[in-house]
Amino acid sequence: MIAIGILTVVMGGAALGAWLLSGAVAGIWPKAPPYLILVLFVPLLIALMLGALRMFRWMQSWYYIVPALVFLLAFTAVPIVLTVNYAFTNKSGVNSGAGDTALKTPVTLSADRKTITFSGALPADKVNLPTFLQCTEPTCTGESIVLYDEEGSVPVYYKIASISPPGAGPTSVTLLSSVAPSFIVTDATRLNRIRNVGLENFRQIFARASVELVPVFIWTITFAFLTVIINAVAGLILGILLYNPRLKGRNFYRTLLFLPWAIPAVITVQMWVALFNQQFGVVNKALGLLGFAAVPWLGDPLWAKVSVLVVNLWLGFPYMMTATISALATISDDLYEAASIDGASRWQQITGITLPLLRNSFTPILLSGFAFNFNNFGIIYLLTQGGPPVAGRTSTAGATDILLSWGYNTAFGASGGQNYSLASAIALIIFVLTLGISLINFKAAGVFEEARK
Repeated sequence: MIAIGILTVVMGGAALGAWLLSGAVAGIWPKAPPYLILVLFVPLLIALMLGALRMFRWMQSWYYIVPALVFLLAFTAVPIVLTVNYAFTNKSGVNSGAGDTALKTPVTLSADRKTITFSGALPADKVNLPTFLQCTEPTCTGESIVLYDEEGSVPVYYKIASISPPGAGPTSVTLLSSVAPSFIVTDATRLNRIRNVGLENFRQIFARASVELVPVFIWTITFAFLTVIINAVAGLILGILLYNPRLKGRNFYRTLLFLPWAIPAVITVQMWVALFNQQFGVVNKALGLLGFAAVPWLGDPLWAKVSVLVVNLWLGFPYMMTATISALATISDDLYEAASIDGASRWQQITGITLPLLRNSFTPILLSGFAFNFNNFGIIYLLTQGGPPVAGRTSTAGATDILLSWGYNTAFGASGGQNYSLASAIALIIFVLTLGISLINFKAAGVFEEARK
C-alpha cells in the first residue's frame, strides 16, 4: 500500500506540474495546442519517478505497475471523478466552459493591450456587458472573457479587472493582465462558465420521478429479469435436448442454434429492425397471410417492449444453451443409470438430478446475466433508440429506454440538449440502484456466505 501511495503521489505531482506549466506556457504562447499538458506530463513523470527511486531504492520492483496505474487513473478514476463533479454543476452543450461562438462581437485592443473596446453592437437581448458576459457582479471582476484573432481557430481566455463605465451600457473591459504581443485580437465573446448548482439536477430528476425515473427504473428491472428468465428457460430446454446422445445430428443442431451468438449483434439487430417493419417487414407480411392485422412492433410502447425481449432472446439463448451443455457434461452418467434402475422416468431424472445439480452452475450465470442486461444499452439503442415516445415524458425517456439509455440520450442525444450535468446525476442514481440490486442478489445467492467459508 505504501508503494501504491508513493506512485499515486508521483503521478499526481506530474499531472499537477504539467497543468501548471501548460497554463504558464499558454500565457506566453496563446496558440499552444491543447495536448501540451500531455507532452509536459511524460518528462515530468519520468523525472519524478527517478527522484522517487533515489529516495526509495526498494520501489524499483514496483515500477512495473506504473503503466497499469496510469491507464487506471486516466480511464477509470478520472471519468468517475468528473462524473461526480458534473452532477453538481450546470455543464451542458451550452455551458461547456468554452467561448460562445454564436455571440462573437468585433472588438479593438488599446495601446497598453489591457483594454478591450466593443466596436460591434451587442445582441438585442444582451443590452449591457454584465448581461452579455453573464457576470455575477456588475463590475464583472474576476470573470473571464474569450478573445479571438482573425483566424478565430484558437480562443484565449483572460480575467476581467473591471468594466467601464459601470452603469448602463458599458462598452470597455479592462483585463487583469496584458494580451500577449503575438496575439492580434479581432473578436470577443463570453465564457459559458460551468457553475456549481448544488442538488438542482437531482431535484429536477426527482421532481419528475413519477413520470420518468420510476417508470424507466421499473422497465429496466422488468427487462433484465424477464430476459434472464426467458433466455435461461430456452437455453436450458435446448441444452437438455441437444445433450441427449441418442439424438441424431445433434452436432448439426448445435452449430445451427449457435449461429445467432456468432453473428455480430449490430448486424443481427438491424436485420430484426427490418423484419419488424410495420409496413414492409416479413413478420407482418406473414401475419397478413394468416389473416392477422399488422402489429406496430416498434411503434407501440407495449409491442416495442415485446420486440426488445424477443430480439434479446434470439441473441441470448445460445449462450445459455452452451452453458447448459457444458454443465451437463460434469454430471456423472452413473446417477442417471441408478435412477433408471430405480424406475425413474426421464422427467423425474431431469427434476431430481439435472436441475438440482445445474443450480450451482447457473446461479453466477444468472446473476451476471441480470447485471449485464440491467445496463444492456446496445440492443435498446440499435433496435428502438429508446422509443417510441410516451406522452408526458421528455423525449429522452422513451417507452423502451432503460436507465443507461436515458442517461445517454440526455448527455449525447440532440433531444437531450447535451445536458452532461443531468446525465451525470442520472449516472450516480444508476450507480446507487445497481449497487443496491447487486448486494440483494449476492445476499440471496449466498455469495458472501460462501466467500467466508
